[in-house]
Amino acid sequence: MQKPQQIGDRAVTPRSGLAMLGIGFIIAILGIALTIMSFKAGNGIVSLLWVLLVPVGLFAMLGLFIVQPNQAVALTLFGDYRGTVTAPGLRWVNPFYSKHRVSLRVHNFETGTLKVNDADGSPIEIGAIIVWQVTDAAEALFNVEDYKGYVAIQAESALRLIATSYPYDDHGGEVISLRGNGEEISNHLQVAVQERLAQAGIRVIEARISHLAYAPEIAGAMLQRQQANAVVAARAKIVEGAVGMVEMALDQLAARAVVHLDDERKAHMVSNLLVVLCADRATQPVVNTGSLY
Repeated sequence: MQKPQQIGDRAVTPRSGLAMLGIGFIIAILGIALTIMSFKAGNGIVSLLWVLLVPVGLFAMLGLFIVQPNQAVALTLFGDYRGTVTAPGLRWVNPFYSKHRVSLRVHNFETGTLKVNDADGSPIEIGAIIVWQVTDAAEALFNVEDYKGYVAIQAESALRLIATSYPYDDHGGEVISLRGNGEEISNHLQVAVQERLAQAGIRVIEARISHLAYAPEIAGAMLQRQQANAVVAARAKIVEGAVGMVEMALDQLAARAVVHLDDERKAHMVSNLLVVLCADRATQPVVNTGSLY
């Protein structure tokens, strides 16, 4: 199978259209005036020649076109690509040239909300915003069928690939996750989209995740899991602090010789302190008025 020919930009600078605009008007007006004069003089052949001159002048003016700022016009002659005009202003080319306009301005594309499975197999909803710009008008026009539709399809394809390559959450591990590493995921998405759009003469300026959530059917269960993880992490922090405070209390009592505690009383004191420090509600103290033992 023959590989499709890849076409790239060839810059051309056609003539300024102001001069041809003036010449065309002069030819048209002169032809009309001389035709009227020829008819009055009764010279039919000369009148016919001047009548033919008017369409020629009007046809020449068909070669005029305007190039807006940040716009490119690709020129083809009977299917043969002849170059791209990017210099703004009024321009003139051979009237037989076909003109294909492409905007070089920055575009935004927002994918729809896609439902996919992440790397752990959990169904999630994800969406992204792609900021892109045409940098090669010829490639955008002639290497792909519809470059705007091509951007939409390839952006969604790259987003699906990224979503299935990483888990939604790392669940306390050290892996890259969609929720916990937004900046890194966005960079990977930009690279993936750029690789797909390179042959269409399009540069991806930025790619960002705009929507990320668990699918509705598992959202409740995953919320409970996140809440449980948060509770466990908070409790671990409380226990760590409580153990440190108990250790500090025992060290200071021993250093200041306030009271001498044997191992059994130390264990009892540690137990009471941990209950007080780790309880999720206020504790009720019990005063011992009897003997220490």
